[in-house]
Amino acid sequence: MFILNTNSDYRQPLEPGFADMLGAAAAAKVERHLTYRDHHAPTPLLSLPGLAAEIGVAAIHVKDEGQRLGLGSFKALGGAYAVIELVLEEAARLLRRPVDIAELHSQAVRQVAKRMTFACATDGNHGRSVAQGAQLVGGRAAIFVHAGVSEGRVAAIARFGAEMIRVDGSYDDSVKEAARIAEENGWTIVSDTSWPGYERIPGLVMQGYTALVREAVGAMPEVPTHVFIQAGVGGIAAAVAGHLALSLGDRRPTLTVVDPARAACLFETARAGYPVTVPHGEPTVMAMLECYAPSPVAWRVLSRVADAFMTVDEEDAISVMRRLARPAPGDPGIVAGESGGVGLAGLLRAVADPAVKAALSIDEHSRIFLVNTEGATDPDKYEEIVGLSPAAVASGDVDGRHA
Repeated sequence: MFILNTNSDYRQPLEPGFADMLGAAAAAKVERHLTYRDHHAPTPLLSLPGLAAEIGVAAIHVKDEGQRLGLGSFKALGGAYAVIELVLEEAARLLRRPVDIAELHSQAVRQVAKRMTFACATDGNHGRSVAQGAQLVGGRAAIFVHAGVSEGRVAAIARFGAEMIRVDGSYDDSVKEAARIAEENGWTIVSDTSWPGYERIPGLVMQGYTALVREAVGAMPEVPTHVFIQAGVGGIAAAVAGHLALSLGDRRPTLTVVDPARAACLFETARAGYPVTVPHGEPTVMAMLECYAPSPVAWRVLSRVADAFMTVDEEDAISVMRRLARPAPGDPGIVAGESGGVGLAGLLRAVADPAVKAALSIDEHSRIFLVNTEGATDPDKYEEIVGLSPAAVASGDVDGRHA
């Protein structure tokens, strides 16, 4: 399914607060934070000239977040950043003076952090980031996971010392339970989705994501003409869309938000013109995108600067994982988890449909920007789907040959 953005606030300026949240200065601040994180390095921006020639566009660039900060996902940028900012703010309040990121590992800051517990609900990747951030500052983490989160993803979070709490039901059920228990215990909720009265912390999470956009644009020979970006509750899509709109202005690319058909909360929100909760149905393989209600703060960005919304099916996501693992001649192999290549799945569906391709003005001059939002965050599941180990794909040793 595909629709253009016809909402009444489409192409209206972003609300003033979003410039501080998602603009150039915010991204620069996040980049400075990252210099104090272990294993930090800008993630690769990969070019796919073989695939670009195959589908008839000028260029395809993929920001590969499968290598971000040792966590395997763009989420490493958001939750941990919010945790660190909240600790620095609390330290400043208690010490009655400004506290800079350079003091992150000081005894004074750690004394503040050890009295704080950070809680969140997660499909896997966000919780890992929050847990890592809490461990980094010396605080505690309580991570709520719903019934569909695999044991492999639970173990990957628990290794950061987090308390793991299982919740019956869906991701949205785990969000509600995390908020309830945190309220009872005086814990700080670090959610990547928002609700009435709770927007600032999800805004900090989104702010963390702007670093990947700043890195990508800085590495491109020319700014992109088109972006296809996947969405769960909408945080990554809003961060990409908002930062590009604020930094590029009239030169911003045409941006399409891509949902799983089985959890199309942003697509249905765009169609209705207001936030919509979609009914739970059969689970989607795109586990990190299995969200049934959008983040209102993310929607307030996307309603203005997203140009189109579309859905992809289960087989689209699986096909793209395999296609990226066994690339076109001249292209690098990319380890993309079940949700990682969904933006590319959207692009391939768009160029295969003449009406959609024309609506988005995609032609031989188009320069496409995509984000591989996760690597093999569940390696066993990845190998089951792709038929290759993540290590084999990363090394280029595909079917006994080097790509």
